[in-house]
Amino acid sequence: MENDQRRKLVSELITLIEKGNAHVTLEEATAGLAPELRSVTIENLPYSIWQLVEHIRIAQKDIVDFSTSAEHDALAWPDDYWPKPVDTVSDSDWENSLKDIKKDQKRFFDLLNHEKNDLFSPLSWGTGQTLLREAMLIADHNSYHTAEIVVARRLLKNWR
Repeated sequence: MENDQRRKLVSELITLIEKGNAHVTLEEATAGLAPELRSVTIENLPYSIWQLVEHIRIAQKDIVDFSTSAEHDALAWPDDYWPKPVDTVSDSDWENSLKDIKKDQKRFFDLLNHEKNDLFSPLSWGTGQTLLREAMLIADHNSYHTAEIVVARRLLKNWR
């Protein structure tokens, strides 16, 4: 793949992860959420908004760690990927989780931008995963759960 095409593809992947293109971003979905609603589990929904945000953080970090190194410690599904319910979420925990999501995205973008990293070749320590696949996985996974956050906020009557 020539460098110009690679740069265009990486730019599209980064935009997809950061901005969602046709979807609400995680930043938009979480902005202005009343703090007392972060930990509310709505009837007939399995998770609170806090659990969804933390799940996005944990899963994305796992994907980035896996994409970075063969020394990655695998998490146990589903227990390690889903936080337990809590009664309240402090402002600092909330803000730190959102910051960590951005920080791990930047780590992944650095991987994508490094021209020595082939986007299409399977990672030597994986079972066929490529950086391209992992980028699409992050975008798909985050957008899915971001939509759940929007639905939860609608049900809580705390959306636009």
